[in-house]
Amino acid sequence: MQGQARLAAGRTDHGAASLSRSHTLDFLRGLAIAGVMAIHVSQSFPSGIRAVDFTFICGWVGVNLFYFVSAMTMCLMWTQRASETSPTRKFYIRRFLRIAPLFWLAIPFYLVVNGTGPSYNAPNGIGPHQVILTATFLHGFWPDSINSVVPGDWSIAAEMTFYLVFPLLITAFGSRRHLYLALAILLHLVNVCLFKPGAYALFSAYYGPGNEAFVWNALHLSFLNQLPIFLVGCALFFSLRDGFAKSDAAIFASFIALSFIADRATGSHEFNYLMINLVLGALVFGCIRFSIRWSPLEAIGRNSYSMYLSHFAVILGLHQIWPLRGGLVSLLAAYAVTAALSYLVARATWHLVERRAQDLAQRLTSSIAKPVRAGAMPRASVHSAGA
Repeated sequence: MQGQARLAAGRTDHGAASLSRSHTLDFLRGLAIAGVMAIHVSQSFPSGIRAVDFTFICGWVGVNLFYFVSAMTMCLMWTQRASETSPTRKFYIRRFLRIAPLFWLAIPFYLVVNGTGPSYNAPNGIGPHQVILTATFLHGFWPDSINSVVPGDWSIAAEMTFYLVFPLLITAFGSRRHLYLALAILLHLVNVCLFKPGAYALFSAYYGPGNEAFVWNALHLSFLNQLPIFLVGCALFFSLRDGFAKSDAAIFASFIALSFIADRATGSHEFNYLMINLVLGALVFGCIRFSIRWSPLEAIGRNSYSMYLSHFAVILGLHQIWPLRGGLVSLLAAYAVTAALSYLVARATWHLVERRAQDLAQRLTSSIAKPVRAGAMPRASVHSAGA
């Protein structure tokens, strides 16, 4: 109850009004999935023009943008439902039924499409333990389970693990954003100075010579390396709601300085990653602060989760039949077709799978708590992407 009281403290009318607008969150989700599709399309249909291909490859930051939006959406939903009973149980029901049904359908689909043989992400092939870890959303904790069963599933693992700890964090910290930032700094330093070097040595010995790059990449994608992004997102939510202070700037400056020192001391190469994420955080902050919106991106943003899971299959299929030989026209055309087909798949899965799962979540949560006030949650938050 103390945590819920802290959530209500310090709210400003302007901040509450900015955060209540769902259009910008959908815009940011659309921007994120547009970037994710860009990098994967460019990998299969490169233009051969260095500047263009580099621009498309920079779309990898879309997943990190998803993390920021996810953290802020979770904070928004939690604070708007602070008065309901059994908030933690209801939160878990909603999040599970938002992510699991479609992801579980993706598992057998991609096993059939991609097979179970050895690959970069699974040097020894895919066996029962990779499938079990993936189905239980624990695949982010073991290197050859990351991205081995479902393409891009590392971000789903990070999202679901964040959902697991989120009620604990927000109940303990409330709206005290300095605590989220302090924990982000602590976990970043633990990862850079202790976990990553030790885990790299351990897993490199386990997988043997020749797999060092695979192990390094898996540790970069680990939840411990992603959690600070979510925590900064939570802090930015309360900064938007309650006002950004000079003390926030001082903490961010300390974060940068400590990360730089740790990176130079350990050679972990995570300082650049941190800086990119802080720039993304500033982008998210600015877009919400000024209520940026654009209808086309909002439309794909509302369907971004299914588009994330399906666009890998769309690209694979296009690659088998694509009539163009390369170049800028080929890249742009492939991107447009991928986006259009992925959107159509997403609309189909919304009607066939996701809407039914959301209806079930509504029935289950309504039966254990009082109804939510009318207008308490923006409609678009139902579509918050798990990717």
